[in-house]
Amino acid sequence: MTVNLEVADGVGTIRLDRPPMNALDIATQDRLRELAEEATRRDDVRAVVIWGGEKVFAAGADIKEMQVMDHAAMVVRSKALQDSFTAVARIPKPVVAAITGYALGGGCELALCADFRIAADNAKLGQPEILLGLIPGAGGTQRLARLVGPSKAKDLIFTGRQVKADEALTLGLVDRVVPAAEVYEQAHAWAARLAAGPALALRAAKESVDGGLEADIDTGLTIERNWFAGLFATEDRETGMRSFVEEGPGKAKFR
Repeated sequence: MTVNLEVADGVGTIRLDRPPMNALDIATQDRLRELAEEATRRDDVRAVVIWGGEKVFAAGADIKEMQVMDHAAMVVRSKALQDSFTAVARIPKPVVAAITGYALGGGCELALCADFRIAADNAKLGQPEILLGLIPGAGGTQRLARLVGPSKAKDLIFTGRQVKADEALTLGLVDRVVPAAEVYEQAHAWAARLAAGPALALRAAKESVDGGLEADIDTGLTIERNWFAGLFATEDRETGMRSFVEEGPGKAKFR
């Protein structure tokens, strides 16, 4: 398989495994969607790490595969391509991308689907589709602009240039830069910390932020209000408040 899901201690690692560059061909895209949907369903997966291995995250789409596709073929395929990435973005659990080496084109777009991005100090990110006479087609024009703002997104998309980890951090494209050997360890630690948290409250927080960003402020506040009130029906809310009153903040153990 070109993508695998391994679960340990509440953390599911979605591992890209198509050497040498983890090119995202159609089979890999479809497998990615399947495993994102599996991670969504499984109760033993409480947080997710997306990882491409020690050398490269994903260097983009399989250009040779795309080169032979005509307009009609891509009209059919483009929706499935976006759906694969959207399945990752809509995992209702914390998701962190562990970025080593190249995260270009579709690889960068996949990283954008995560809630948090930890990059190696030797990582390079970018949207080079313009150099092929194309634009990003797996959510890059939308998620990148929402993450770093339209002007910075247009700079990266219009030029197709690659940015090193330090500039990616300055732009807000990644959230933390660490030595390459520590990327997966730190990503897993981030996910494991949240895997021990209140699952429904984390889902509510993620869906409130993401849903609010796609709506006007009044709709966003309604989403937040409904989730906030709904959490008062959960065991986790009872556990958290009881622990706060009896033991002080930050000591609750959620099931």
